[in-house]
Amino acid sequence: MTRPARLALTPGEPAGVGPDLIVLLASRPRRQRLVVIGDKAYLRERARQLGHVIDWMAFDPDAEGAFEAGLMEIEDRSASVPVEPGRVDEANAEHVLDTLRTAAAGCQTGRFDAMVTAPVHKGIINQAGVPFSGHTEYLAWLTGAPTPVMMLVAGRLRVALVTTHLALRDVPDAVTRERLAQVARVLDRDLRSRFGVETPHILVAGLNPHAGEGGHLGREEIDIIEPTLERLRQEGLDLVGPLPADTLYTPELLRDATATLAMFHDQGLPVLKHAGFGEAVNITLGLPIIRTSVDHGTALELAGTGRARDGSLKAAVGQATALVDSARASRL
Repeated sequence: MTRPARLALTPGEPAGVGPDLIVLLASRPRRQRLVVIGDKAYLRERARQLGHVIDWMAFDPDAEGAFEAGLMEIEDRSASVPVEPGRVDEANAEHVLDTLRTAAAGCQTGRFDAMVTAPVHKGIINQAGVPFSGHTEYLAWLTGAPTPVMMLVAGRLRVALVTTHLALRDVPDAVTRERLAQVARVLDRDLRSRFGVETPHILVAGLNPHAGEGGHLGREEIDIIEPTLERLRQEGLDLVGPLPADTLYTPELLRDATATLAMFHDQGLPVLKHAGFGEAVNITLGLPIIRTSVDHGTALELAGTGRARDGSLKAAVGQATALVDSARASRL
């Protein structure tokens, strides 16, 4: 009998809602084997603040695991300084990165089947002197992946991004023929291999309003996007575009689409988060490991209050489990 999926859970910014969400998960029974990579001390304290009693069991990969409500396995990684909900401390930035390194390394060695991440605070990590633009880029660096691709999923809607965490003024220079081709190939490949889509049908947004209006509102579509898409079609990719982003996300166009490819973060993600905020999942494509995450930030103002909702983390765990199951089936 196939063993249950073994997922590493990272709490993210310890002063944010990540620990709250993990406590909520721990308070319910589950079918996956979840292993928290975090500090037992602040997790126990957060559980107390939320009115939950959780038994944090040391992770033993050779044991059967815990699936009951009120039990959660943990690989204890001590925070650098005590944690207070809602108050970030740059001294804990290294602790946050350590949890990510531990989870990613465990996925690469087979200790874990996948990793699921709660939100980090990018600003506080950078304040600590570590250049950090996000999970996506950091995990790619850790695993040696040349082209990580951020894709968010809400129901049937999948939105991938050519560029991720960049200032808007830097986006046009980052949308190159090479970058667009690399991202589109990764998206097509992972939709086939990880999601079982035989021929992905991908809608591609233009960069400029009205997809450049024939060059009157910018030439990126003419000079970069159109020729790149044509070359990729000759390779066998089913790509439609460049399409005006303001009409791409209409029901008629989305009806037969496997995914959409947006040029920048705030072009595609507002639509997706409107469709499913709090239930959507962030998936990093292009990695040699499976990684999913929540669709929201650290929500410092909610930490420790009992008002945080764990719908997105539950969805991320479910999506990671489905990807593990799919990977196992493909190897049979």
